[in-house]
Amino acid sequence: MPMSVAKKVLFLVFDGLGDRPVPELGDLTPLEAAATPNFDAIAAKSICGLSNALGRGIRPGSDVSHLAIFGYPMEQYYTGRGPIEVAGLGIALQEGDIAFRGNFGTVDENWNILDRRAGRIRVVDEFAAALDGMEIDGVQVLVKPGTAHRAGVVFRGKGLSANITDADPHAEGLPVLEVKPADDSPEAAFTAKVINKFMRRAYEILDPMEANAKRKAAGEFPANFMLLRGAGIYPTLPKFAEKYGLKACCIAGGGLYKGIGAFLGMDLIDVPGATALPDSDVKAKFIAAKKALGDYDFVFTHVKATDSLAEDGNWAGKKDFIEKCDAAAAELLDLPEDVLLVVTADHSTACELKAHTADPVPILFCSPHVRRDEVVSFGERAFSKGGLGRMVGSDVMPEVMNILGRLHLIGA
Repeated sequence: MPMSVAKKVLFLVFDGLGDRPVPELGDLTPLEAAATPNFDAIAAKSICGLSNALGRGIRPGSDVSHLAIFGYPMEQYYTGRGPIEVAGLGIALQEGDIAFRGNFGTVDENWNILDRRAGRIRVVDEFAAALDGMEIDGVQVLVKPGTAHRAGVVFRGKGLSANITDADPHAEGLPVLEVKPADDSPEAAFTAKVINKFMRRAYEILDPMEANAKRKAAGEFPANFMLLRGAGIYPTLPKFAEKYGLKACCIAGGGLYKGIGAFLGMDLIDVPGATALPDSDVKAKFIAAKKALGDYDFVFTHVKATDSLAEDGNWAGKKDFIEKCDAAAAELLDLPEDVLLVVTADHSTACELKAHTADPVPILFCSPHVRRDEVVSFGERAFSKGGLGRMVGSDVMPEVMNILGRLHLIGA
């Protein structure tokens, strides 16, 4: 009996999965050092390789990496991370809105940053509510809590511009940056003025809050500042289903990744226990993804903590979390023959640098319909010997469509 043709896709992205050799792990990466029998078994049934989302020598952010992987080049569609983050939090943007991604962070009385994530605070609802609805010079401010220390912030009013500088210097020990116009327009000057006023008022509201007094008394970083970055205007773009003819959904815990899904017109599926943190119920995500294949052609599933652990320099935690994900991957071993499983990452995050790098990431396509190579180990150096060779993000969806038999013929 002939095999059924691949018809559906489970697309799994591990944020920041790639890494660099760690001396304490015998110069293996956390992925190479982790015990991954289930992903090894998946790799053995796949064609494997390495990928750079934006190309070699380009250090990518998570937002533009995902857009590139899904076939939306940043030069054409990216207007800043803010609108994507906000889309995932359920704030409906209106024409002229300026959206930001925000961190509740900790500053001293001189606005020097002590911690950009307020000690990786877990719940910020009370702090977001204290800022939501503020009005400055006729501009309304909407603040909605995201995952852990994150928030989405929207400025709504007339005469605004996204062409401004960031307030967040992206490092502790540095002062908060004054927001400045990035062009000579009155709209940019007005927007910068409003945002600087907002930051001052937010500090005045947050710092004396009782919840922060309790955090200080407990020796924890108070959430006394809102760091803003990634300003952008929500753009129009072709939806994923229109572009590829695939009905798609998104399963993610983090606001940005829900935002990617919403941005592309994917349905969002909430999974209890999906926190985007190391305690996230990864098995529940994988079970939900399998179930979603009954209603959807393309199931984008995102796992976050591989990135955040590496950004903390926690190579042991990253290795342990990868092993937790591998245990959950037992759910992926019995997918139907008509399901293509894609496993990759958006970028590498090096524990030694606590930052994203331009190092390539593993990628595999698992299906009875691919030419399996000789790779049997789920790791960066093993995948360098795979049949896919080196790819870039813009190669990924064409390869998916090729395996599904949906590519248009070029020529006669």
